Parts: sequence; C-alpha cells; structure tokens
Amino acid sequence: MAIGVGALAQAGTGQFLILAILLALCIGVIQLLMGIVRLGFLVNFLSYPVLTGFTTAAALTIVLSQLGHLLGIPAANGYGIEALLTNLVANVSQFNPVTLALGAGSVALMVALKRTFPRLPGPLVVVVLCTLLAWLLRLNSAGVTVVGHVEGGLPTPGFPALAWGDIANLLPLAGAMALVGFAQSITVAKTLARKRGDHIDANRELAAVGLANIGGSLSQAYPVTGGFSRSAVNARSGARTQVSNLITAALVALTLLFLLPLVHYLPIAALAAVILVAAIGLIDVGEIRYLFRVKKSEGLLLVFTVVATLGVGIIYGLLLGIAASILLFITLNTRPHSALLGRLPGTDIFRNTRDFPEAKTIEGLVVLRIDASLYFANTEFLKARLGEIREQEGAALSAIILDASAINDLDSSADTALHQIARDLKRSGIELYVAGVKGPVRRVMMRSGLYELLGADHFFFTIDAAVKRYSRTRASAAPSSTGAP
Repeated sequence: MAIGVGALAQAGTGQFLILAILLALCIGVIQLLMGIVRLGFLVNFLSYPVLTGFTTAAALTIVLSQLGHLLGIPAANGYGIEALLTNLVANVSQFNPVTLALGAGSVALMVALKRTFPRLPGPLVVVVLCTLLAWLLRLNSAGVTVVGHVEGGLPTPGFPALAWGDIANLLPLAGAMALVGFAQSITVAKTLARKRGDHIDANRELAAVGLANIGGSLSQAYPVTGGFSRSAVNARSGARTQVSNLITAALVALTLLFLLPLVHYLPIAALAAVILVAAIGLIDVGEIRYLFRVKKSEGLLLVFTVVATLGVGIIYGLLLGIAASILLFITLNTRPHSALLGRLPGTDIFRNTRDFPEAKTIEGLVVLRIDASLYFANTEFLKARLGEIREQEGAALSAIILDASAINDLDSSADTALHQIARDLKRSGIELYVAGVKGPVRRVMMRSGLYELLGADHFFFTIDAAVKRYSRTRASAAPSSTGAP
C-alpha cells in the first residue's frame, strides 16, 4: 500500500491519506464482487505445501521482527528478512538488559501458563502484569519502551472523497492487493481451520474481507486483511468462533473511549513476547517432516516457498510458491505415472507387476494403465511409452489393452494422438483394446471417430473381459494341430 500509493502522493500528506482510504474502498468492492460471483475457487491454487511453507516463512519473519523489541534495540527500516537480520546484527550490542529480562520473562511465563493452566488467558495475564510492573517501577526511565500516549476517541464514519481520476489510478493497485490480500487471509484461515478440522468457504471469506475493507474505508482506515500475528494470538488465546472478534472490537472501542490511560505503561517488549510465542506456534515441524516423508517433491516445494517468502517478501513469495505449485502440477502431468498390469493368481483383478511380482502377464499381450487425463502436454509421453513397450516386446507383441479407468478427460490433441497410435498399431498387426473407459471420455471418442476406427468390439467394461476377448481371438487364429482329414 505504501509503495503503490506513494507513487501517486507523498507519504504523510493529506492526499496520501485520502488515497489510502479510497484504496481500501476499491479493494473492498473488488473483493466483495469476487465473493458474489464465486471466485473463491482461486484458493485452490494454494496447495498444502505452499500453504505450510508460506505459514512457516511468515512466522519466521514475525519472530525476527519482534526480536528487536525484545532486546530493546531500534526497529528495522523494513520488514524484509535482510533488513531485520542486518538491524539485529548491527544493533545487538545496544540491547537493554531490563527490556530483555522483561521480554524473556514474558515468554517464559506464557509457556509455563500454557502447560500448567491451559485455560488461563496467558497473553492477557502477561500484559496486565507487565503494565503494572512498568508503572510501579517506572521502567520507562530505565530505557524500557512503553506504548505511551495515544489519542482517544472513535473515528467519524463517512465516505472517502470519490474522485474518478484517483479511482482510475488506484484500480490496478487495488486489483493486485485484492488478490494478494485474499490469498494471505485465506492462508491464515486454512491454517487455523486445518488445526481444528473446520471447513472454510472461500467465497464467504472473500465477501467478509471485502466488507471489512469497505467498513474500514468508511471508518478512515487503510486496507486490511487477515493477519498472521493477530490471528495466531487470537487462536492461541482459545478463540473458537467469530464472537471473539466481536469481543475484540468491543474492547478496542471501550479502550479508545475510556481505557487509554491504562495502557500508557504497557511495555512494547510484552506485546512482542505475545506475538513471538503465537508466531512460533504456527511453525509445525511435524508437518514439514510429514511432507518430506510422504512425497519429496512436495517437501521441496515447501522449502522453495519458505526461501522465496524469506528472500523476496511475503507477497511475492506467496505468488512464487503458487507459480511453482502450478509448474510442478503441469510437470508431473506431462509424465504421468503408468503401469504394466498382470492378473493376480486365481482372480480377475489386475495390478501393477512392479508392486505385485506375483501378478501374471500373458504372452503377446501388454496391459497398460495411464494414471492421468490425456491432454496436449502428455501425448508425446504416451507415444514414447508405447514405443518403449513395442521395443521391449519385439515381434512377440500382438495386442495392447489400454486401461482407461484413470483417464478422466481427453482433449483434441490426445484424441488425435490416439488416432495415430491406433493406425500405426494396426499397420504393424497389433490390436488395440480399451477397457474401463468413462462416459465423458467415451463420448469424445465417439464424436471424433476413434470409437468407429477401433470398432465397438474393442471396447470393454473390464480388463478381464478384454483379456478373454484377446484369448479367444488368439485361439481361433491358431493353426489346427490335428492335420487334414
């Protein structure tokens, strides 16, 4: 927001504030419309490894951003990992022992309370105790930074100044921030929902974030989204429903009207400790190990998202993680898993011969299963796989059964490739049978003429039926062994 609006007005000026408030309105309207037209499916591009990696990197960034407050050193000029680390290294020698003791004690107290009295609101206890301690001992005179004086009162609701020229200039920025803001918000929501087994309706989340921005704009606020640190603190405090937000809003309003003098001595180190403990709770080492154990490619995607987010920032890191996830999906589907099948003894069940060595194959027949939809990006793989089979089997190969049970879709490129494969096999005297083809795929084959090219008698509901047909055909084609009468 600061970078985008700063290109249109100087930071800190009245025009800058007007544009920031107007930007919140634009973002809110865009997000609300996206929710109404049900564009929440965009969240499907947030894969589990990207979600976990982004959460981990964001949590690490939050932890580093709070260490300076715990040490009592000057804040960094920026929130990037490089700026935070540089600031810590350059100023660590200037740490305040009293601030460090207060911050470390706050962390230890919250951890202890969580273990011994889990139902007790640890963050609230820490904030109250540290505020009393800072007031009684006048810790601000010892260099401990406190919240200090804050102007009270509630904002006056009202529409921002609507200038169509300003709206036109802000729309590109508003569109980008609407998408990225929603991505961050839904990431937080999905992370917390996964921990509790809840369900997230992405379209309702979109509309909710949009209404929050519209309401914020009417209350003279800049753009907002679901925040990691505040959400983590809320969840760690035991919040279960949206009522927690209503209570938070009521307490904020009450504080702004009547209680600001009480937070004057609230140490920043105590607030940093609350955020730090909550952020560490977002780092799930067990989940990271699980991903590497289950599928190494997804574990590497998680690491890439962490590195990208730490390296280029939360916004671009998340976008790079999504892009890498899509690229990995495309790459895997260009070379999908395939299997040569054999019959399990005494059954009509066919399984991968690599996983089931006892599965028996039939001389002259190959049963091939492709575990993916066939489309333009993997047609060359299909041709190459069949070429490998023909080369391995040699002249003994007389038929191929394509198990299509895992093929959910067939585009025109793949259908054309199947036409070419069928003609080529026919010229070589090799029969092509298709088993387990699904209705939508069968209809594509019928419309394209592939069904007619192969013949209706080359399509079967099961592999077993296709194998029996092959066996009968082979038996009828075998020369008689009884000789002439």
